[in-house]
Amino acid sequence: MPKIFFATDLHGSEVCWKKFLNAAKFYEADVLICGGDMTGKAIVPIVSENGHYTVALGGEREAVTADQVGEVEANIRRKGYYPLRMSVERLHELDQDPAKRAECFQEVMLEGVDRWMKMAAEKLRGSGIRCFVCPGNDDEMEVDEVVRRSEMVELGEGRIVEIDGFSMISTGWSNPTPWKTHREDSEEQLGERIESMASQVSDPSHAIFNLHCPPYRSGLDEAPAIDADLKLLHGGRALRPVGSTAVREAIERHQPLLSLHGHIHESKGAVKIGKTLSINPGSAYEEGMLMGAIIQLDAKKGVKSYQLVNG
Repeated sequence: MPKIFFATDLHGSEVCWKKFLNAAKFYEADVLICGGDMTGKAIVPIVSENGHYTVALGGEREAVTADQVGEVEANIRRKGYYPLRMSVERLHELDQDPAKRAECFQEVMLEGVDRWMKMAAEKLRGSGIRCFVCPGNDDEMEVDEVVRRSEMVELGEGRIVEIDGFSMISTGWSNPTPWKTHREDSEEQLGERIESMASQVSDPSHAIFNLHCPPYRSGLDEAPAIDADLKLLHGGRALRPVGSTAVREAIERHQPLLSLHGHIHESKGAVKIGKTLSINPGSAYEEGMLMGAIIQLDAKKGVKSYQLVNG
């Protein structure tokens, strides 16, 4: 029976992706599932000028030699950003043209996704391990095609897949956020998106709902409260539920065996919603720490065991 390792919200951290791929062997899992928001949020320019390079990371600008650039690039990728070497002229061009900046980011970001797919192929080829990825609301739509053409990684979005006698549905779409990200639906639309798959699942007691957005008021959706200007209230200590009512309704209606979520990095936990075990492993990608969940499924017992882990 399948042993699943689930992690989510890697946001471009290459060290977290490597740990994710290594998790199958480390935890003896035969299924890897990466939830939404796998891509990074920004490019970090490494600017070439007068025989040396300058880079600004973490608010501090430093000069590096050609011999040090490789190490700097690896550090940038570890933090979830995309390093890009460029001239001073190219930097100014991108600064002044939002369209060119967006085009450049997409190109570099998709190259990063392709790089991860190739790493997965090298790591998993011949292992018998299945690996699923479902891009999230922060991931551009073009990511899907890069994942779709990969050798070893299966795209989860919008599909019902069979995993050793268990049916999994997946979507990375979320309810509306203040940031107006790439994959957002109204609650009604999100409900329809989920129902189009859930209604085709013949046995909910053997179903996994891999839904990026956590269910509303589940304890897995507590995020720092913000005001209209997107500033934290009470120094970030005030929390409010921001999950999806559509996700909660789908779980309550269909009662799948297991539901897997992310989206809200601070809300690590596992709760029961009726018969359903709902899990959000949380995310600490900025620190290079991979947070995940190991779930052992059994044909008769359902969820035989689960454990939240990090490392």
